[in-house]
Amino acid sequence: MKWLVYTLLIVNFALYIAEDWNRAVQVLDSDANFLDWTAGFATSIDESAWFLLLFMFELETYVLDDSDWTGWIAYVVRGIRLVCYTMLAHTVYAFGVFAIGLYPTQPVDDAARLCDLVDAEISYVYNVEYTPVTEQTCGELSAASQFYWIDQGTAVTDKAGLKLERTLAWVDLVEVVVWLLILLAIETEVYLQDRGVTGGAALRMATGTGYLLYLLLIAFAIYWATLSHWLYFWDELLWIGGFAAIEMNVSEWRDELLEKDTEAHGFR
Repeated sequence: MKWLVYTLLIVNFALYIAEDWNRAVQVLDSDANFLDWTAGFATSIDESAWFLLLFMFELETYVLDDSDWTGWIAYVVRGIRLVCYTMLAHTVYAFGVFAIGLYPTQPVDDAARLCDLVDAEISYVYNVEYTPVTEQTCGELSAASQFYWIDQGTAVTDKAGLKLERTLAWVDLVEVVVWLLILLAIETEVYLQDRGVTGGAALRMATGTGYLLYLLLIAFAIYWATLSHWLYFWDELLWIGGFAAIEMNVSEWRDELLEKDTEAHGFR
C-alpha cells in the first residue's frame, strides 16, 4: 500500500507540472525574470522538495538499519533534507508574495464589460482557473461591470473572483506552513529516537501535534473538494497517506528500540 501511494504521488507530480506550465504561459511574459518563473512553478518546486524529503525519511526510518546510520550517510541524508527545506522556504515566499500582491485592489479602467479587454491579450481567472479573454469566451466568463488586475497585470477577475482568489491564496500559504510544522514534528520524533528516546513528554507532544495537524489538512482537502478542485483534494489525501507511512515507520522503529531495551535489561 505504501509503494502504491508513492507511485500515485509521482503521477500527481506530473499533473502539477502540467498545471503550472498552463498557468505560467498565460501570466508570464518576456519581461518575467528568474524569480517570476520560479514563483510561477512554485507548486512543482514544492512537490520536488516533498518527494526528496519523503525519500530521505524513508531511508532513515525504514530502509537503513541503525548500524548503517553512520558518518557520511547521515550527513548526506540530512544535507539533502536541508536543501529541501530551502526549497520549501521558497514556496512560503512565493505564496506569501502572491497573497500580499492581491492587496490593494487595482481596478481595471475603461472596461465596463469583459469583452472590452479582448485586445489586451490577458486571461480571466476565477477559482484558480485561467481562461484567455477572447471574443468567443468573454461573454461567458463574467457578466460583471467592474474588474481588477492580478498577477502583475497579466490577468483580471471580477469582485467575486478577487475575493475567492484572496481566500485561496491564504489557504495555500497556511497549508504549506502546516506541512512544515508536520515536518518539525517528524524531525523531533526522529531526533529523539536516534538518541534512544522512546517515551516522554517531548515525544508525546510531537506525535500528538502531528495528528492534530493531519486533521487540519483533511479539513483543507474537504474545502478544496467543495470548490471542485478534485486534484487538490486527491493530492492532499495522498500526501497525508505518504507521511502516514513515515509515521508508521517511526512507530515500528520505536517498537524495535523498546524490544532491544527490554532484552538488554533481561525482561521478556
